[in-house]
Amino acid sequence: MRSLRFRLPAVFLGGVLVAGLVTAVLALRLFQDYSHDRTIAELRRQASGLADLYAEQALSTAGEGRRAPRFAAPILEEATGSRVYYSGVGIFPGDISGLRELGSQFLDWETLEAGRTETLELQPPGSERVYLAAAHPITLGGETFGAIVVAKPRAELRERWTVLFQRIGIAFLAGLGIALLLVWYLGRRLTKPVLALSRAADEVAERRYGADLPEPRTGDEIAHLTVRFREMTERLAEAEAYERNFLVRVSHELRTPLTAIRGHVDALREGLAEDVEAREASLSVIRAETDRLARLVGDLVDLAKLEAHSFQLEEHEVELRRLLEQAYQSFAEEARRREIDYRSALRADPVIYTDGDRVLQIVCNLLDNAFSWTPDGGTVSLALKAQNGSVSVSVADSGPGIAPNDHERVFRAFVSEGTEQGTGLGLAISRELAQALGGALELDSQVGRGSRFELTLPVR
Repeated sequence: MRSLRFRLPAVFLGGVLVAGLVTAVLALRLFQDYSHDRTIAELRRQASGLADLYAEQALSTAGEGRRAPRFAAPILEEATGSRVYYSGVGIFPGDISGLRELGSQFLDWETLEAGRTETLELQPPGSERVYLAAAHPITLGGETFGAIVVAKPRAELRERWTVLFQRIGIAFLAGLGIALLLVWYLGRRLTKPVLALSRAADEVAERRYGADLPEPRTGDEIAHLTVRFREMTERLAEAEAYERNFLVRVSHELRTPLTAIRGHVDALREGLAEDVEAREASLSVIRAETDRLARLVGDLVDLAKLEAHSFQLEEHEVELRRLLEQAYQSFAEEARRREIDYRSALRADPVIYTDGDRVLQIVCNLLDNAFSWTPDGGTVSLALKAQNGSVSVSVADSGPGIAPNDHERVFRAFVSEGTEQGTGLGLAISRELAQALGGALELDSQVGRGSRFELTLPVR
């Protein structure tokens, strides 16, 4: 009863049922009003015609020779099933052609004497049925002598209504059956993909992301939901894999310096490093690994703050060329040692309003990434140019290059396969910092042709 497969068709069918009942009631009511008005109009027309006929007959005959038209009323009664009455003073000798007599108390003589037709309901003497009737005055020489009353049983109208109601009921049941089939079909069409999505959601909740989803064949909302749900499961699977990789890489990056530190501390405690040089070497390793741990923790904190948009920037005037020369000199010794062709092309000297420490951090990360991927004897270059209210800093290398499908992937944390250097946080932090500074960090690279990272920043 709580299933969408039941409730959706039930709601649709309930709506069809209510709409059908309202339509049937309105149709019956309109037919009742129409039938009543039409019957009254017919009775008024018949009464008017008979009254004119009898008045004309009375005027066309004189004295004792006047005779009522005996054919009129009986033929009308036989043809229509109505009853014809006469009320008032006799205008023909004897009876008035065998018409039924009606007491004057049933009629409104003021209306009749005014020359108007009266419409009424009455129960004639000796009858148990109620009639709808129309009375039309018979006027001779400007004086009203009586009235012709044509009446029809009201029960005949009810019989018409009953027949109509039966036919409407049959039509309604037939339409309800067809609507039931359509609702059942549409309900299955609508609920089938929804149920598939529901089952897939249950599997995703259990961290199983390979759920089968129906292929969208239309462009409706359910198809859109299916496409988005598939994209969501793919991203969740990717995020879980990324999370596992993140934890593995963090634990590895933390374990490596800790192992080195523990080994040298144990050596110092056990007296294995007896001479001064050995102790100094162990202490240097401990200090270097401690600095490495501090950088790793700092990078993790920075990345978390950047992703949470809680990173604080300190903006001030920065001589960008001097800052880049500082970053360039930091890697000059490594370039000389590895015989790397290390170039700089600082063709502008802009002063920008930004956080200089964070810009230096980005450039150093890019240079560190370039040296990590560039083989000995390769080429690394740093360039600067300014135009149209912005500055761009580019770092290019002659490394193996990056496939187009991996361009976005390299900006994710702990993605640094293929090299033992670095944690894989540098590029991720650099892009987040670039966006926080109001700029952008883009990559242009092809496999076998090296890579070029370009940092674009606004002057203010």
